[in-house]
Amino acid sequence: MIHVGQKVGHQRNLKHGMVTRSWGFPRRPDWYGRWKPDFAVLVTGAAPRVQPGEWEAKSVRMVLCKVQVGVYEGTAPHWPDEIAEERVIYPYRLGLEPLAVLDDVPLGPDGPLSAEASQAARRSGTQQGVGYLVAMDPQPLFDAVGIEADWAADHDVALAATPGVTLEQLEGPNSPRRGRRGAGRQMDPEKRKAVELYAEEKAVTHYQDPERGWTVHKVGKPYDLRLEREGLERRVEVKGTTGAPTSVELTVNEVFHARDTRHTVDLYIVSDIKVTKTDGAYHCSGGDVLLLEDWQPAEEDLRPTRYQYLVPQPSTAPQP
Repeated sequence: MIHVGQKVGHQRNLKHGMVTRSWGFPRRPDWYGRWKPDFAVLVTGAAPRVQPGEWEAKSVRMVLCKVQVGVYEGTAPHWPDEIAEERVIYPYRLGLEPLAVLDDVPLGPDGPLSAEASQAARRSGTQQGVGYLVAMDPQPLFDAVGIEADWAADHDVALAATPGVTLEQLEGPNSPRRGRRGAGRQMDPEKRKAVELYAEEKAVTHYQDPERGWTVHKVGKPYDLRLEREGLERRVEVKGTTGAPTSVELTVNEVFHARDTRHTVDLYIVSDIKVTKTDGAYHCSGGDVLLLEDWQPAEEDLRPTRYQYLVPQPSTAPQP
């Protein structure tokens, strides 16, 4: 359970965290290194420094997330206030996949949280937002948002069964106004391009290493790199992010290509990339690599974020 403050800076970090699929704490949680939670519930919209009974009388916004990457120590500034101050403020980080937003959710018995989970969210708010670990059945949260999942039977929830989170849903009186996009993309196109190019160059260096011996060709679409070695061919999709390696955006063509059994495809992800800006230009450094060899994206791990709509046409042509 994680409490998020209502000040503008806190809400800006909330948006940034959902875009980059990450969250962070200023100090190490007590459960660090011992447990990896299945889910994280971010609670915002209520002041925590109240008595338990007063807290349970409130209603809040909750962001339900799946924990994809357990707590790790980040080394590069990532959140807006970290970047502004050029230092790491929240070194203990989680990789999150946002599943859904619930609004006006009661914190008391009428809501989907157990009493222990509700009070854990309150205590988190009194402890700099550090997450509290609780044992709780997530099924009431799934039911509240309309996610079709049977936690008791499957102990999992498919990404395709969840609605996801958009920045529009996170708007509030203290939210910074920005361009409204779905979660998962860098909002600055120049920064996004710098991150992508840096990740690609890191991948090229990896595969060209003499121990691997691949000859690398940059392609672009529907995949990034083509590798050749002694009559063998391998193709690589490259993704870069300043956050955790939780999820990445894929085009339809990228998915079809990766599933084409005629090709062998790797997914090469560079996460936690450090980005600085000097004289108007972005510079990238660092980053951790996650390499998925012989990669084929499964249907349950995909969620549509855009649709193409076929516009109904009039039965007769309009008169000039």
